[in-house]
Amino acid sequence: MNAKFLLATLAIAAAATGVARADEADASQFALKFEGNRTRAEVMAEASRVPATRSIEPAGSRVAALPTSSLDVKVVRDEAVQALRLGKIPSGEMSF
Repeated sequence: MNAKFLLATLAIAAAATGVARADEADASQFALKFEGNRTRAEVMAEASRVPATRSIEPAGSRVAALPTSSLDVKVVRDEAVQALRLGKIPSGEMSF
């Protein structure tokens, strides 16, 4: 019985090793071939024009304009102090 089991195990192992095969290590199937029709001078001329057409300002770096208000700072502070005194604004541990 051991011989039959060993023979069956070897047969399954031999069949499994034939399934997992590796391809060539140089990855030649992924190589792309390019054939350009422009000269080096044309490419260099195009590359020299790129900085003139691009902005050096990072995206999203502009600051929004400050909002304008007709309220006076002293009036707003006085209203906040009064609301705090009347308990309309929580303070200290109650503010959570």
